[in-house]
Amino acid sequence: MPDRSSKRPRDLNQLAQRLVEEATGEAPPEKPPAEREKDPAAVALGRRGGLKGGKARAEKMAAEQRSEAARRAAQARWRGKRDTS
Repeated sequence: MPDRSSKRPRDLNQLAQRLVEEATGEAPPEKPPAEREKDPAAVALGRRGGLKGGKARAEKMAAEQRSEAARRAAQARWRGKRDTS
């Protein structure tokens, strides 16, 4: 069964053709999501925002707020990892 994230045609005839090809094994193999190429411009834009976002947020917070955020993050990381035996 194909992955739910695969794009299927909206046209009924194209969809029927694709379903028949998948059922008979004639459909060309699709690239897995990890191998799909990403738009380099979008990757650079997202990375640029991610690199400066945390620093800018930390600069705007007071020391007590930073400490509280770090404490909550540590609790979230350790939640569910405790051994119950």
